[in-house]
Amino acid sequence: MKKFITTLVVLVAFITNANAQDKMMADKSVKVVSLEQTKGEFTQKKITLSAGTYIFEISNNNVGKYVGFVLTPKGKTSAENHIKEAYVKSLVKNNTKQTSNKVTLTKGEYTYFCPLNKTPQYTLVIE
Repeated sequence: MKKFITTLVVLVAFITNANAQDKMMADKSVKVVSLEQTKGEFTQKKITLSAGTYIFEISNNNVGKYVGFVLTPKGKTSAENHIKEAYVKSLVKNNTKQTSNKVTLTKGEYTYFCPLNKTPQYTLVIE
């Protein structure tokens, strides 16, 4: 009985470890894109990426107010076309960073901007 319990514990530990590794491997396919905002602009004016899943990390570099992040298909910047998953999880306070949820992007052109910081609209190209 003791051998059976020991074997069972080892088996459960092995399965748990394998599942944890699978989850870690899945997360490696998600890439982080860091974007910095200063007063009235993003410092990155145009971005080119490959198709895939991304998390956007938005940095508020002394803008002096909250900032956000909006991503849309190019030419469709009205609110109903916003890619909601790309919104930051909460507004980005002055001199802090915040991230979006995971966003899967396919080949095409997108527009990104911040209406709170009144930035221009910039281009994101997915190849």
